[in-house]
Amino acid sequence: MEFPDLGKHCSEKTCKRLDFLPLKCDACEQEFCKDHFAYAAHKCSSAFKKEVQVPVCPLCDRPVPVKKGEVPDAVVGEHMDRDCKLRARTGEKVFTYRCSKGGCKKKEMLPVACDQCGGNFCLQHRHPLDHRCARGRGPVSVPG
Repeated sequence: MEFPDLGKHCSEKTCKRLDFLPLKCDACEQEFCKDHFAYAAHKCSSAFKKEVQVPVCPLCDRPVPVKKGEVPDAVVGEHMDRDCKLRARTGEKVFTYRCSKGGCKKKEMLPVACDQCGGNFCLQHRHPLDHRCARGRGPVSVPG
């Protein structure tokens, strides 16, 4: 062999592939091949030091702390329901836009207005064919 010291073996116990361009994990400082470089791929025990995401509340624009193992969407939703300062200050409800389709009682955070009839609908009934729009009988696209 001409270059015996060229490259490194992947640090993953099940792999040990000789890689000529190994990648170094910034959390555990070990070298891996491209298949095991991601934190989850090599089950990095130090990933919690680097992989930190703090979601922000869309209403009050404040960071919402998330503990290890919790789902960020669920924590932000709970914050919006209980602890959100904007909601407590204004006293307004979060889901205020009720669906205009008869029989539907769903509410949305943002208005979803139909371009053809002007009604406000939930995500399930937002398309003209889904809420039987009175003006939605024409062609969907313009030819040409």
